[in-house]
Amino acid sequence: MGKIAEVQEVTLTSLVPYERNAKIHGADQIEKLKASIQEFGFLTPCLIDRDYNIIAGHGRVMAARELGMETVPCVFIEGLTDTQRRAYILADNRLGELGEWDWNTVNDELRFLDDMDFVVELTGFDMPEGPDWFENRERYDDSRQEGNDEYNDFLDKFEIPKTTDDCYTPDLVYDAVADWVSNEYGVKRENFVRPFYPGGDYQSEKYKKTDIVVDNPPFSILSEILNFYTEKDVKFFLFAPALTLFSSSSSSSCAIGAGAQVVYENKANVSTSFLTNLEMEYRFRTAPTLYKAVQDAIDQINAENGRELARNNFPDEVVTSTKLSYFSKYGVDFRVRRNESEHIRALDAQKETKQAIYGSGYLISEKAAAEKAAAEKAAAEKAAATVWELSDREKEIIKNLG
Repeated sequence: MGKIAEVQEVTLTSLVPYERNAKIHGADQIEKLKASIQEFGFLTPCLIDRDYNIIAGHGRVMAARELGMETVPCVFIEGLTDTQRRAYILADNRLGELGEWDWNTVNDELRFLDDMDFVVELTGFDMPEGPDWFENRERYDDSRQEGNDEYNDFLDKFEIPKTTDDCYTPDLVYDAVADWVSNEYGVKRENFVRPFYPGGDYQSEKYKKTDIVVDNPPFSILSEILNFYTEKDVKFFLFAPALTLFSSSSSSSCAIGAGAQVVYENKANVSTSFLTNLEMEYRFRTAPTLYKAVQDAIDQINAENGRELARNNFPDEVVTSTKLSYFSKYGVDFRVRRNESEHIRALDAQKETKQAIYGSGYLISEKAAAEKAAAEKAAAEKAAATVWELSDREKEIIKNLG
């Protein structure tokens, strides 16, 4: 039986990956691991033996190397035979996959994080879209409901992990992007090619000199795709995940931040930006007109589907539990007496569209509403982003730029 011997920081150069590791860590996962480490820190130590062979933590080590870390915390394991070690590597990767999710709780947590302005994608989940159905107890059942297409669509999002891999872009969204590219760069749409259709092989595509790849590639191998097109001198304008846009970009591309919330045809909901080599003067830029074009297409799709995806903005006279958490987070004291509040599950205006206040809420008096407005202002001031100081080394780099 194995046991923990000690925990210590170990240099990454000392660690030896298991050459027969059966778990594949794609580029998309590594980017998410990098983002997680940057946000939370390297909190889960790797398991290694006395010869520095990695038993668990291959993906975290790969992410740490790409982040330029020198050491990571490791737990030395003793007492495993070679057979047990090989079996445990499989078991560690597999057993965690066998658990099931309580999707009602997942949704509660995602909504809370989103309301607290936390980047939900750092959890590995995408933020679900759509109206709040959860005041109706029947809708907590995870079975399909006849006649409730929107609820069933929501459940479908959790049947399997959703990524953009092997998934086509909605036509209206693609047309919006393609039209923008054509107008922005003065290129013809007849030269656009889409090698990333489901089942397509972009490496086997016969590219002509005039071809421009305008398409949504599998995000899990985006770096590999960028390298391929750079080596082959192929022009491209590619969809990319907004959260890891800078991590995905390279010296051979310009990063265009858009952050449009695109729901792809497999229901993957991804904040989407773009990478291109059609302009190389800039390392990165914004594109307000591109964002608007894509958002207009998304709004049209939502209208055709009869969906209302707008975020709820409540008046000062309404208080939700997430708002209280928000105030507490930023050290703002806010209290309402019992005789100044009335419990509600939805505003009358929401009931007309079968919506509700997520988690219910309270109507409060005019006096309490004025106090809430003051609390909002105080919290917003405290929530202002931290301004990090530049080091002398970074200041020296900046002096030599341009």
